[in-house]
Amino acid sequence: MLDPTVPLVVRVTPSAADARRGVVRLHPEVLDALGLQSWDAVTLTGARVTTALAAPAAPGVAPGQATVDDVLLSNAGLTDGATVVVAPARVAAARRVLLTGSRLARAALTPETARLALLGKVVTGGDAVSLLPQDVEPVAGLDVAAARRRLAGAVGGAWTTELLTVAGTDPGGAVAVVPSTVVGWQGDGAWGSAADGSGSGQPSPVGALSGPAAAGGSLQHGGFAAVGVQQSHHAAIPTPPGTVAADATAPGERALDLDELVGQTEVARRLVEWLELTFRRPELLTSLGGSARLGVLVVGPEGVGKATLVRSAAAAVGARCVELAAPGAAALEPAAASARVHDVLAEARTAARPDAPVVLLITDVDALLPAADPPPLATLVLDVLRATVATPHLALVATTSAPESVDPRLRAPDLADRELGLPLPDLRARTELLRRLLVDVPTADDIDLRAVAERTPGFVAADLVAVRREAAVAAALRHGARPAASAGTDTVEVPPRVGQQDLLDAVGAVRPISMSSSATLQTGGITLDQVGDMVEVKQALTEAVLWPLRYPDSFARLGVDPPRGVLVYGPPGCGKTFLLRALAGTGQLNVLAVKGAELLDKYVGESERAVRELFRRAGDASPALVFLDEVDALAPRRGQSSDSGVADRVVAALLTELDGAQPLRDVVVVGATNRPELIDPALLRPGRLERLIYVPPPDGAARADILRAAAAHTPLAPDVDLDALGAELEGYSAADCAAVLREAALTAMRESLEATEVTAAHLAAARAAVAPSLDPAQLLALEAYAARRP
Repeated sequence: MLDPTVPLVVRVTPSAADARRGVVRLHPEVLDALGLQSWDAVTLTGARVTTALAAPAAPGVAPGQATVDDVLLSNAGLTDGATVVVAPARVAAARRVLLTGSRLARAALTPETARLALLGKVVTGGDAVSLLPQDVEPVAGLDVAAARRRLAGAVGGAWTTELLTVAGTDPGGAVAVVPSTVVGWQGDGAWGSAADGSGSGQPSPVGALSGPAAAGGSLQHGGFAAVGVQQSHHAAIPTPPGTVAADATAPGERALDLDELVGQTEVARRLVEWLELTFRRPELLTSLGGSARLGVLVVGPEGVGKATLVRSAAAAVGARCVELAAPGAAALEPAAASARVHDVLAEARTAARPDAPVVLLITDVDALLPAADPPPLATLVLDVLRATVATPHLALVATTSAPESVDPRLRAPDLADRELGLPLPDLRARTELLRRLLVDVPTADDIDLRAVAERTPGFVAADLVAVRREAAVAAALRHGARPAASAGTDTVEVPPRVGQQDLLDAVGAVRPISMSSSATLQTGGITLDQVGDMVEVKQALTEAVLWPLRYPDSFARLGVDPPRGVLVYGPPGCGKTFLLRALAGTGQLNVLAVKGAELLDKYVGESERAVRELFRRAGDASPALVFLDEVDALAPRRGQSSDSGVADRVVAALLTELDGAQPLRDVVVVGATNRPELIDPALLRPGRLERLIYVPPPDGAARADILRAAAAHTPLAPDVDLDALGAELEGYSAADCAAVLREAALTAMRESLEATEVTAAHLAAARAAVAPSLDPAQLLALEAYAARRP
């Protein structure tokens, strides 16, 4: 007998008590229909299948609604408001659970502590799980307060937001973590080969497993690729290419050849040259007045492959790579952190020999040596690093994705005085990365990787790995939904393949690392071609925004710099933000959206820091568009505010970012306002927001187009004449026109909830109820401003 299923609308829970605990709240009637009791397990089927604990919803929640937290929503591959299928789940007690996580989590959390956080939760392979204990319905005998204290002590303040991933479970499928469950970190030898599911392997290091035993059963992996977790002191490299954003893999995997570092070959060769001179020709450096020591800081966006490049360069010169994960050391209390740093550096110094040079790799060094309020430990670390770098046949290479956050003392001449920068993969590099990532994946014959790469601006190799994973899940679900071929028939079952649409859908589901902490402008799939009228405005935006990002070679060939910024101004409600959404959809750009007031902070230096961080993220996500809505609030005329100079300093920071010592590359800034006269004039000079584009109120034909677009899904009676109505709505903005149509539909519903169409009478009543919002005086002022600034 099949289990009952119920389709429901999924909503994100507003309750902090349920946040990130894997709980789905269902109406009591739904629980009865599914034959469930409180805290029974259910499966949630969306783009993928996950498992959760079901609990009664609060009074007043609609029966057709299921509320979940953001992590559970992501595990199901859904968005807020989508449809989810809920069914009872068959859950087994987990014998073993294999986890992956960040370097911070792996370094700070013992598997026993991780097991305490997971007790009482139901998980499935591939799920993300938080460290928040299940204290809404705790496991009997679990001291929740003690578990929370242990987690806070191990991870620090980030423990409430840290997420782990369930790489595999034994048995497979949905399992519940119980006190006897053995928890291990992926990549530990005790788990054997994750690729073949073997439960045998090398003996586990101390602390690798938790629970009463480590024996028995096999680890079912559910088809997810096994990417190891970083082990200190190994030069192991992920493979295939593209897994460069994952932590280092387990020992035994080969280092990537330099030619396999897509888009980074030249940078890698430069690092190899430096290492060759330092290790093989120190006498040449000394004879020329140089020093036979090497310290390098490798900078680049998260996930771009900094550590992988260093490991490959070390392998190319025959050097051993000794690694120190800075976030893991920084998470420890000072004495333990100091001991770990000293141990790793002592190992590097001891291992360095003429026939076996050593590269000391410190990943994410900004965590250990922060620029802001460096702890006393930072001074001790710098001292021991100086002694280490002076060791013959040893080179120091540190990596960071936030160079401005690194203690400047690290760049001293006797430490890391050289710097290498890794750029984001361009279109050609992303296409090649996709090709290599999919080389062993069965794909459809008509797949076009360049078209997929064009949809991934700002994606790094780690993001493309996530695209591959999501596409595989989509293809597996599609193949699994097909009826199996009956025995004895001539039907040939088509093997599962990843298709073009799977990859395109996966691109939309993956948010690039460079945009993970940024507010983005949702395009809704619209393009400039779908914007009616406004021909001159659309052409001006295309030239000022899209051309610099699409055709940089043309500007270079003509010897001119492309525009760096645009100011879009016009009366409120006339489509400025809508135009920018369409522009972003047309250009396939990463868009960072910021309202002017969001960057203002009362504390000295914080607003300027927020501006610098905004433009740094834009550079990491390039090609990108920075959209400053209500820019008049962010950059008013200097000297006229009473905010202790905050606005003046923000304007100065904006000017510095727009045309400072480090010019923007593949980043265009667009400001929007309905009060252009309030903006500081310095911001509107050439080289800054130099192009001013006026968005006028819609005329009669444009208002008719707006009404037609707003009524695309509204049934209209034959007596409705939108052209005539548009001509009559003088003084109405685009937002007003849409409001008229919405009010007409509500009028029809007031007459009868069974209404099937909107009539001319409904529209007439709506027009009387919705007044025009455009201010004639403001329109005259804006038109005069536009006449002065053509």
